[in-house]
Amino acid sequence: NLPTMKVLLSLVALLSAALLACAAPPTCYSRVLSLSKEITESFKELQTSKAVDSCVLTLPRLYLDIHNYCVLAKLREFVAYPRCERVLEVSELKEKVRSLYTIMISYCRRDLVFLTDDCNALESPVLPPIEPS
Repeated sequence: NLPTMKVLLSLVALLSAALLACAAPPTCYSRVLSLSKEITESFKELQTSKAVDSCVLTLPRLYLDIHNYCVLAKLREFVAYPRCERVLEVSELKEKVRSLYTIMISYCRRDLVFLTDDCNALESPVLPPIEPS
């Protein structure tokens, strides 16, 4: 039953490799990508919240594309926005944005590749079509 044993050993090796891949620590790129998605979602939730403060509607638009060099200026602009200090959710969001900026310019500086520097793309992004469910 040698062929069966080889198949079993191959299966065990494959499953072990899959477990190791899942347990691998996040890379700089994956951390930046996940944090930018988290920030974008938090911003959308803040904009659509029922208890939204009027100043929230005046916040700079926060669409993030970490492959666009202009995202660094967009992050600085958002953190420096002077209004809404009294809104806790905005303060928390600014902290996340500040964290992303720091990670991008310090820790991950050499790992990131910017594919464009189209600042207008961050102002009016082309969103992917919504797939029917």
